Amino acid sequence: MPVHSGTHPVAHSRRLHLPAVEENLQPGVYRRLVENARARNVEYSKIWELFAFQERFTIHLARFTEGVLRTPTSISPGLRELIAAYTSHLNECRFCTEAHAAAAAELLGSEELVRSVLADLDSAPLHAREKALLRFAAKVTTNLPAVTGQDVEELRACGWDDEAIYYAITTCALFNFYNRWITATGVPEMSREAHRLQGRMLAHRGYLREKEQ
Repeated sequence: MPVHSGTHPVAHSRRLHLPAVEENLQPGVYRRLVENARARNVEYSKIWELFAFQERFTIHLARFTEGVLRTPTSISPGLRELIAAYTSHLNECRFCTEAHAAAAAELLGSEELVRSVLADLDSAPLHAREKALLRFAAKVTTNLPAVTGQDVEELRACGWDDEAIYYAITTCALFNFYNRWITATGVPEMSREAHRLQGRMLAHRGYLREKEQ
């Protein structure tokens, strides 16, 4: 989930749990992003350091993320971002929750809607078929052994085609990975304003930083 911060002043100096990782960034676009942010003394997403440590293969994770969240398909990018935020909220990963809530709010045009989903899905002003997809993501995240083909059939009955279900499952699975990767390595949450700025960047520019090389 490589992201862009804005030019918000550094609000903290919290380090990763793995200092040898952030001190050994390999040449590439992510190291340049980190070095540029450090030189300007602005707040930045420390997930860049995870990508920069082994960019020879993490670059493929960035490409995969772009494909999962931005490929034109029968489920909107905004709803995929909402699934990412909701999955992260269930896993109590504050960084991913805030990052993808901001992107979802930008794409869906309503921060209030996104916050209401995270606060209480049942009462949120969201279409019933979209709530069904989020409940499915919750089951995949919190009770995977109980997931069966019947759950998928219920999504079809709500009007989702197999392509949309595929992307919903893959988004949920991807963020279960990201939540664990980010939390266990100690990537800190950014300020609300920095998350809001990066949400706009993600919404309009996506996840690939290769063009900045």
